Amino acid sequence: MRRRSILGTSLAVVVAMGVAACGGGDSGEGSDTLRITLVNHVWTENLKKALPEFEKQSGLKVEVTQLGEDQLSDQYNVKLNAGSSDIDVMMYRPLQEGKLFAKNKYLADLTDRTKSDSAFEFGDFQPGPVQATTYEDKVVGVPIITEQEVLYYRKDLLEKSGFTAPPKTLDELKAQATKVEADNPGVAGFVARTGKAAAVTQFSSFLYSFGGDFVDAGGKSSVNTEQAKQAYAYYGGMLKDHGPENISTDMSWSEAMAIFTQGKAAFYTEANSLYKNATDPAKSKVADTVGFAAFPAGPAGSKPYNIPSWALGVNDASENKDNAWKFIQWAAGKEQSLVQQKAGVPGARASVWANPEATSTYPKDLADATTVSTANGVGHDRPLVVKVAEAREIVGQPIVDAITGKDSAASADAAHEEFQKFLDDEAK
Repeated sequence: MRRRSILGTSLAVVVAMGVAACGGGDSGEGSDTLRITLVNHVWTENLKKALPEFEKQSGLKVEVTQLGEDQLSDQYNVKLNAGSSDIDVMMYRPLQEGKLFAKNKYLADLTDRTKSDSAFEFGDFQPGPVQATTYEDKVVGVPIITEQEVLYYRKDLLEKSGFTAPPKTLDELKAQATKVEADNPGVAGFVARTGKAAAVTQFSSFLYSFGGDFVDAGGKSSVNTEQAKQAYAYYGGMLKDHGPENISTDMSWSEAMAIFTQGKAAFYTEANSLYKNATDPAKSKVADTVGFAAFPAGPAGSKPYNIPSWALGVNDASENKDNAWKFIQWAAGKEQSLVQQKAGVPGARASVWANPEATSTYPKDLADATTVSTANGVGHDRPLVVKVAEAREIVGQPIVDAITGKDSAASADAAHEEFQKFLDDEAK
């Protein structure tokens, strides 16, 4: 077999939807029919509205296959593993599948195209997201949708407790959470994700801000360093001491967000991409009192993640790579990036973030907080490995242990041993 199976075994039922009157035909080199596979996302819906413009400009016909995340993974598993050439452009998750796809040579090397295309201006993309779409010094994808971690907070509760500004440091966050909690019985000082795997992404910003990371510069596990142990103790301790009563250890973003939007927590660290859940009166009881601030600084400064949640790549088996690149030039170009960002989809282009028009639809304090995140951000929110899910389970265990009052330092030592073995096995 040319390629090994990696994502699962179930075959998705794929419904191809012709955006224009495309028809079938071979998508060979230079073919005027381009086949792209996209995920169900507001970015995709926005793009589909503009596709007729691209087809008119390029003279190409575009066939879109649009799937949910699970179906997308199933299709990639079947088609990419088989070396199928009937996908030209693919929307993928750099931090979940990027290393896997690059290692298995599913993604075409775009380095020369990005370097030689001065009009596309690849240097305009932020370093963090580009780091996540680069493998062994080769550009294998172009980031299109980003997320940054910010601090959500209740302006009314801070004012009531005498605070004139949100916390700028993690020490201040703890102090303010403690005071607000004391002044408002039944309201938690802090809430965040608690599930072993789910919490890893949001915990990562605490880890970086304490000066740690999951893996050191030499590729070895570093989850037992003093900085990592301090981060585990802080994150878990905040939830243990200032989190909601009877806190569970299986909360993902939806459960944590519900607690915050029901008025049951003062502070909440989360991805900025979810902000409308907190500001929409139809979803949030505290919509009028929500504020946003940059991620609070730890001993190493404010180092939240700045990641690409989705990117565009070219199937290495495609026989239509030149036209695939034309599509990426357009879809990830400055014009479309501006349109998407105005519609609430954060992108990876620095010039677009610097354009006031791009953030005019965002709450000003959220735009300001995100600007800090994009400047100081780290390009991953989980270990950069092939078997991401397994790694998250390992490095997330000390989070749960800290929340439940166990010895998080001992748990970090145990996680380090297990994670190092994992890394050694993956390197074989």
